Amino acid sequence: MTVELDLDIQRASSAPDLPDDDSFRRWAGLALQDKPGHELTIRIVDEDESRSLNHDYRGKDYPTNVLSFPADLPPELEIPLLGDLVICAPVVAREAIEQHKAPLAHWAHMVIHGCLHLTGHDHIEDHEAEQMENLERQLLAQLGIADPYLEPDENKES
Repeated sequence: MTVELDLDIQRASSAPDLPDDDSFRRWAGLALQDKPGHELTIRIVDEDESRSLNHDYRGKDYPTNVLSFPADLPPELEIPLLGDLVICAPVVAREAIEQHKAPLAHWAHMVIHGCLHLTGHDHIEDHEAEQMENLERQLLAQLGIADPYLEPDENKES
């Protein structure tokens, strides 16, 4: 089940073969099914922008797959803004190849992972990581996507 979202998709990447808007809506809607009517921006970027944001906000000087920026609004403002996801297309493409994953499956995982961060999930502590990864597995399974945390040959049936 997916929900209706106010989704702004910004394509600031020159990367080929990006998912279509309907895919982004389906993936985000699935991850945010308990947040109907909320607003979200997904910005697709290249490595320079990802590296700059990762450096400025996390102190890490390299591009990363997905950055989540939850909206930090005062509670008295009743605006249904969840926040922003910034996804680095070249990093996602490279990871899909390195991890032997279908590109669209990895994109779906990154969108779901980022959306879960926007709703307060995290993976800093082991028990938090286990909860978040289990939720990711369940959501991805609804899309027919194998467990992204297994090694490639562990996803194949014997």
